[in-house]
Amino acid sequence: MSHDFPSYRGHMEYRCLGCGTRRPGDSLLYTCPDCGGVFLLENTDFAALKEHDGQYWRDLFDARLSTRTTALRGVFTYYDLLAPIFDEEDIVYLGEAHTPVVDASPALQARVGIPFAYKNDGQNPSASFKDRGMACAFSCLKWLCRSNSWDEVLTVCASTGDTSAAAALYAAYVGSPLKSVVLLPHGKVTPQQLAQPLGSGATVLELPGVFDDCMKVVEILAENYRVALLNSKNAWRILGQESFAYETAQWYGWDVSNLCLFVPVGNAGNITAIMNGFLKMLDLGIITSLPRIFGVQSEHADPVYRYYSAPAETRVWEPVTVRPSVAQAAMIGNPVSFPRVRELAERFIQTGGERAFQVVQVTEQQIMDAMIQANRHGHIVCTQGGETLAGLMNARALGLVGEGERAVLDSTAHQLKFSGFQNMYFSNTFPPEYGVRPDPSLANMPELVLPESEREGKSVAEFAKLGARAVADRLKLAGK
Repeated sequence: MSHDFPSYRGHMEYRCLGCGTRRPGDSLLYTCPDCGGVFLLENTDFAALKEHDGQYWRDLFDARLSTRTTALRGVFTYYDLLAPIFDEEDIVYLGEAHTPVVDASPALQARVGIPFAYKNDGQNPSASFKDRGMACAFSCLKWLCRSNSWDEVLTVCASTGDTSAAAALYAAYVGSPLKSVVLLPHGKVTPQQLAQPLGSGATVLELPGVFDDCMKVVEILAENYRVALLNSKNAWRILGQESFAYETAQWYGWDVSNLCLFVPVGNAGNITAIMNGFLKMLDLGIITSLPRIFGVQSEHADPVYRYYSAPAETRVWEPVTVRPSVAQAAMIGNPVSFPRVRELAERFIQTGGERAFQVVQVTEQQIMDAMIQANRHGHIVCTQGGETLAGLMNARALGLVGEGERAVLDSTAHQLKFSGFQNMYFSNTFPPEYGVRPDPSLANMPELVLPESEREGKSVAEFAKLGARAVADRLKLAGK
């Protein structure tokens, strides 16, 4: 099959999930001007893709994995399913997507009781899954700037860390006419995450409060000024995150039967994108059945869990006030993408049955224990990856996942972004509001085997002998 850039072009429109209004996709729109609802982006010419059968698309996407065409190497390997309106020169690629699916170690799988794997989205360029959406959003911005001859566009986002890192990185790469500004909740972002947008040259502004407060400020800016909002309200960004679904299906040979995906909910954009991606593949015959999707939320930020844990006839959407959470990217009490979740979950359940979409709740203690446990078994799991493992274990305990099923857990960022929480766990210094205490069997701290005074006045050779003896005694080594 050809590796040339596709000639097919679709027609993208925003569809409001509140009032159903449709608007052209070639504009900076984030919420419906009529009712304030959020948008889904849809290709109104999607039916034209059905001229080819599922096997055609499977073969095409498999062939593209070996392409040297840069614009088809990232999320746009699946160009036809995402945003088939850009030209090759518009596509931004920084090495994102096609992150590895790594089987859990045999010992960890035995502990959990079913086969499962991590999809390590921390191995994206800015070390989180947000790069998937930014590749699409910034490709859109390049396209709009070229089409409209814009000489300056300010990109802005609210963030708990990962969004700002990705937005600043892609803005720095594209350069003029784009400039990057990020708003962070003061004191609520790890030092590692703060360092990223600063290093990329973004203007970093901090506000008191939590993410939800920063998000409200960004929404007002987007409504009243010409800025490019890069949070989950940006439907182009959500579109790029569908690639997680396409890659997962491709990795398993396009057979997702008996597959359960566990996804942190957070602002609800990622789980939305993943569901939409699977529904598109099913519509084109690329897959023949849907996997099961499990959203996971901490009890410290669980509005989506509360909604779906109620009987269907009594469900009422209510935001919650968040409490401190180690899963910082998921510490959101009023996710802007909830209307998308509600619509896509309904479609998922209609097609795949009542068990196709569920939400499970976990504790902060379970998140940290699971993260440490996973990394003790050779993984590079962030706190959100700990959240999904805790979600799988709770789902198993509740009988929601059984024998014969397998799971893929979304680890949304790199372990090193959250090393501070690991250090607090090992040193038992978590503030009481987190409700986390270390499991002694998992705690790990360095040991000083000789006092500093033992180094003084000794040659390297003398100290080496003394040090070797101390290490051998500590490890109870037998001589040769």
